[in-house]
Amino acid sequence: MLAPRTELILKSIVNWYIERAVPVSSQNLVHDYDLNVSSATVRNEMALLEQEGYIYRPHTSAGSIPSDKGYRYYVASLEVTPLPISEQRMINHLFHQVENRMEEWLSLAAAIVARLSKNTAVITVPKPADCQFRHLELISLQDYLGLLVLVLRGARIKQQLLTFEGPLTQDSLTAVANKLSQTYAGLTASQIEQKALKSDPFEASLTDSIIKLMQEEDQQGYNQSYLEGLHFLLNQPEFAHNQRLLSMLELLEHRAMLGSILPSVGDEEEVKVVIGKENKAEVAQNCSLVIGQYGLPDEASGTIVVVGPTRMAYSRVISTVSYLSSVLSRLVGELYGVNTFVRHDQGNN
Repeated sequence: MLAPRTELILKSIVNWYIERAVPVSSQNLVHDYDLNVSSATVRNEMALLEQEGYIYRPHTSAGSIPSDKGYRYYVASLEVTPLPISEQRMINHLFHQVENRMEEWLSLAAAIVARLSKNTAVITVPKPADCQFRHLELISLQDYLGLLVLVLRGARIKQQLLTFEGPLTQDSLTAVANKLSQTYAGLTASQIEQKALKSDPFEASLTDSIIKLMQEEDQQGYNQSYLEGLHFLLNQPEFAHNQRLLSMLELLEHRAMLGSILPSVGDEEEVKVVIGKENKAEVAQNCSLVIGQYGLPDEASGTIVVVGPTRMAYSRVISTVSYLSSVLSRLVGELYGVNTFVRHDQGNN
């Protein structure tokens, strides 16, 4: 943890850079923020923050800008406030005007999230929860060729041809299939990754195939999604003449690939923030993602994603994603005939 004064100066640096997109100097902070300290003290604190990796100077003679570490500290210490009541009522009014159809809801939600966050928004169509392993069959076709048949929850079936390094009998394949079925029963792809059997090369290879097939099935929901606000990303000054942005735009436009950049959002947090190099996909490492889930966890759930620069108004974006997640969850609950409690006016505590 940073000392209170150091934390205050870091937050001031982040706020300055979010608002102006230009490096900040100690004189800027003293002039624009009521820090109650001298310029020399601010310089000393900024030197400490730079030494600890919270800020850096893009050029030797330039002011400072936050690093990914600085943004992470800033986000972790945020006290996110709900959307203003007037905006909550405006959102609910807009949803009452559209037809009672899922595609109308999601198209409207994407437009609202993009406009309120001033960033690019992607909303995926709700789909069943992450697929779960039910059963595995391995069928011998020839001495060196077999068929993997993977049965998932909901009677979904995936198949893949396998080439063996040596001849394998049907009995040996059945024994391996039974072993893996017993080990992985009821697990998701991520859970299988954690529990994967790696002692036997053949079992490890089969496990890799199973995980890949399940991940492909999980990502099918990204084929259908609603995208709004690309112009916000294009207009950000840090992305001017940025070659990586072109790859990011291509990824966003090819929705089926979107799952490759999104981490899973755990049940323990409503909204997840992924900053810069925390992104597993290199193409997204100069962006931040704010990710929320909506829907019914045991029935169908979708994802709301805001994509923008690391210089993002995080409090505003998080509150927007959180509120739209609650609105869409209520609508999905009504569609499935499930009573879901959603407080319309978040400001009423």
